[in-house]
Amino acid sequence: MNQYYTKDTICAPATAPGMAAIAVIRLSGPEAFAIASACFNPQKEGLGFADIPSHKVTLGQFHEAERSIDEVLLTKFENPHTYTGEDLVEISCHGSPFIQQEIIRILIDKGARMAKPGEFTMRAFLNGRMDLSQAEAVADLIASNSSASHKMAFRQMRGHFSERIRELRQQLVTFAGLIELELDFSEEDVEFADRGSLNTLLDTIENEIGRLKQSFSMGNVLKNGIPVAIIGKPNVGKSTLLNALLNEERAIVSDIPGTTRDTIEDTIAINGVAFRFIDTAGLRHSEDTIETFGIERTFEKIRQAAIILYLFDASETTLEEITETLNDFREKFYDENKRLILIANKIDLLEEIPHHFRNLVELETIFVSAKRKENINMIAESLLSSVNTASEEENQAIVSNSRHYEALAKTAEAIAAVRRGIEERLPGDLMAIDLRSALHHLGTITGEVTNDEILGNIFEKFCIGK
Repeated sequence: MNQYYTKDTICAPATAPGMAAIAVIRLSGPEAFAIASACFNPQKEGLGFADIPSHKVTLGQFHEAERSIDEVLLTKFENPHTYTGEDLVEISCHGSPFIQQEIIRILIDKGARMAKPGEFTMRAFLNGRMDLSQAEAVADLIASNSSASHKMAFRQMRGHFSERIRELRQQLVTFAGLIELELDFSEEDVEFADRGSLNTLLDTIENEIGRLKQSFSMGNVLKNGIPVAIIGKPNVGKSTLLNALLNEERAIVSDIPGTTRDTIEDTIAINGVAFRFIDTAGLRHSEDTIETFGIERTFEKIRQAAIILYLFDASETTLEEITETLNDFREKFYDENKRLILIANKIDLLEEIPHHFRNLVELETIFVSAKRKENINMIAESLLSSVNTASEEENQAIVSNSRHYEALAKTAEAIAAVRRGIEERLPGDLMAIDLRSALHHLGTITGEVTNDEILGNIFEKFCIGK
């Protein structure tokens, strides 16, 4: 069917490369059992490979002719109830890179070949073990780095999102069939598809697609982490704040202004939500070429960030300076979706906190001492309040994949064209074209409609062994 899928047998390590306590090597395909039986002897006397029960772990020796390679645990999975839908074997050996290489070499010598990236999951898709959006969720699950991204990927892998897409598509299929039927009776001028009911269905589908598209911004940040830029003038404590948030000495701290000349990024999870903190170069006019370049990078990161922490020295900064900075910020980076939080640092140098900031500045202001790590938890609480995870908690489908978002957008365009066709009383053959287009784009999400290029682009990003 494509460059990946043939009826041969593949093998690859399923665990990360390098030395470890154990490693797992996968073998899948029509000759998986024959190849494994040629180099595995069960420890239990009289037990042949054919007698090993499916989905059970068996201890034995992996060997090449008379030479023993390792004592391993072998698990035999009989099709179709396997990850790939084919006969599959997993060999758990000691994690020595040499042992892993020897086992793979022997499997290849016996007739297997090395798997390509994502080929095991590709076969799972082609054999009907999962649809395409579920296959993509496997990669997202492996890459998840927070509770929120893990939960979202796991739910998608279980088919929560694709089930909703299939429901929408099936509803459209029914009407598309009636429209196509009208074409066979075009000379009779009859309507099998009630236009009023079709309008009602289009309303439902448009609303659902609109909600799914809207969820993409949340799904994207839950998947990749919410970018948070720490900005401010030189020497106000940006690097100290980053270290306090991360609870480690990640950035160099110095009393010399302009120490940070490039952006420093790191990610932490707060209550299951990943935040990507970006420490930026201090905002000021500089004749230093390198520092100037760092400041330009700061502006770039501000544009990319969803949340801005504007840090200022509470012991030296006046209200007029804050107001002027906010006005300048709004002129350059205004975005109603971007949140700006004021962080008044160095309260350890104050005799009392200047409450007039809270009264005169409409933005949220948090007073901290980054050096002493005072009130850092208040920043974490404020960041969490920025994340509306209501839809995620309500068990609703969330779009986190840009390919899915693009397919939904194209579906919405086709649905709008169908609606215009109804309003303008266009003939059924023209409406049928737009209905087919909507069905096509919805089908590309789950893989009901696909091609080799789409599959290649998706699975080549997987790790080998998955």
